[in-house]
Amino acid sequence: MRIITGLYKGRHFDIPRTFKARPTTDFAKENIFNVLNGYIDFDDTTALDLFAGTGSITLELISRGCREIVSVEKDRDHSRFIAECVKKLGVDNNILIRGDVFRFLKTCHQKFDFIFADPPYALPELETIPDLVLKNGLLADDGIFVFEHGKQNDFSEHPNFKEHRSYGSVNFSIFGLAVKP
Repeated sequence: MRIITGLYKGRHFDIPRTFKARPTTDFAKENIFNVLNGYIDFDDTTALDLFAGTGSITLELISRGCREIVSVEKDRDHSRFIAECVKKLGVDNNILIRGDVFRFLKTCHQKFDFIFADPPYALPELETIPDLVLKNGLLADDGIFVFEHGKQNDFSEHPNFKEHRSYGSVNFSIFGLAVKP
């Protein structure tokens, strides 16, 4: 796994072979972040990485200058790995929560400029995640929510849907809130 761009561009982290999580491919990650550059300036933003897995997105957000990143990962080994990677970078703007994403979504009262969610594609509750994120008030009015999912999912009819991007077997739906006058 490598960081695509920013302060730590090119840094590599070896993911243990025992991990169940699959990081977002470098190809898909690079392309979705290119799209996101048209929506958001990552400098000085607050970000939330749900289902953080290997920490690939968290590390990318750190490298791109986010002011604060909250990463939520349930698996103990994955959480430990993310903490080790962040420690190797020597930064202190990452808050790592080892816990259930659904419980976190119900109890969090912070707003984020950028939210990324990459749940297991076979997760039974996958279809509910966009509404849980958007209706629980976690996204700032001008924020962006990116949801990674399989090709069988279609969120284009969701009222907050902005666009869909596909890179091989990796699909992203991008959501945002209407900015209030």
